[in-house]
Parts: sequence; structure tokens; C-alpha cells
Amino acid sequence: GFPRTLGQAEALDGICELDLVISLNIPFETLKDRLSARWVHPASGRVYNRDFNPPHVQGVDDLTGEPLVQREDDKPEAVAARLRKYKDAAKPVIELYKSRGILHSFSGTETNKIWPYVYTLLSSKIPPVLSDEEN
Repeated sequence: GFPRTLGQAEALDGICELDLVISLNIPFETLKDRLSARWVHPASGRVYNRDFNPPHVQGVDDLTGEPLVQREDDKPEAVAARLRKYKDAAKPVIELYKSRGILHSFSGTETNKIWPYVYTLLSSKIPPVLSDEEN
């Protein structure tokens, strides 16, 4: 997410005024497992995930048949270090938006269970876009 640091949050304040911030609280192990399961096709940037978007043939890009690679920062040890660093850096950002009363937090491990709550919040803040036929 963005902003990840207090410095980024302050810079963002200089260009716009936020009225809504969403924080997704996902357990550390869930994040580590999902990120560690990510593989990419370097030439195209296509992303696969062993658990919920696997290639048709393990380790091979669906379109080209070329090998997939795991980025160094997606390896389990690197993911764990990234998540610890993110948690420390994000804490003051979360506190800032909480103190402004614009932070909305959602917790869970499954997108399809969290999304309806996020969608309801966003729908209450953003008017629907009507097609030309509805205007």
C-alpha cells in the first residue's frame, strides 16, 4: 500500500487531502505464504501464484512455455524481513490516519470475505457512475 512511511504520508498531504484510508490487517503467516508462492515470467511480467493462480504447467509460463522465476524478494526469508520492516514503518502512518478519524481497518485472510465490507464502505463514500442511458 501507499503511503508506507510517515515521510510519504507527509508528502502526500502536500498534494491532496485524504478523507478515507483503508488498512487491511492480514496475519503475518498468510502474507508470507502468499508472497512466497508468487512466481513471474520475467520477459512479460506475468505473475502466477502456486495457490490461487497457478500456471497450467508448474514452473512454466502459460503463453510462451518459458521458465518462471521467483524474485529474490519473494523468497520466504526475504518476505519475512520485508513484512517486519513494513510493520515498523507503517505503524506511525496508521496512527496518523487513525488520529484524523479517516482510517478504516478490515481484518481477515480471504479476499472474498473482506471485499464486501470494503465495497460497502467505498460505495457509501463514492457516488455511483451512471451510464449515459441512465442520465
